[in-house]
Amino acid sequence: MEGKNIPTKMLSLDPFSTWLGIEIISAEIGCVKLGMTIRPEMLNSMGKAHGGITYSLADTAFGFTSNTHGKMAVSIDTSINHIESLEAGDYITAECTLDKTKTKVGFNIVEVKKGDELVALFKGVVYRTNKDWE
Repeated sequence: MEGKNIPTKMLSLDPFSTWLGIEIISAEIGCVKLGMTIRPEMLNSMGKAHGGITYSLADTAFGFTSNTHGKMAVSIDTSINHIESLEAGDYITAECTLDKTKTKVGFNIVEVKKGDELVALFKGVVYRTNKDWE
């Protein structure tokens, strides 16, 4: 399967990302950009977007990007820094800005933004298996 088509297949098989309302903005080998709108049911007790929502969008961008190389890849370590809070109605994007592969291990950075404003920074490490995407 061509690498830039893998994110579309992955999204079609991912009910959680579909529930979140994630859309693919662009997909190339080594770089995927996703977007979604924060909905009221995604807010925490303080009326702000739950941190898991931003994390989930970034994690999905990370996973999709990691798999564009054609091999099934799984995360082995991730972290996120939340920089700004978000509210219902905010449209956010997550774009993989670094995709560095060292043998079977890859390193990624994902920037989450609201417009041009950086709201979260995600870092992930991935393991690429020998299994090809079909």
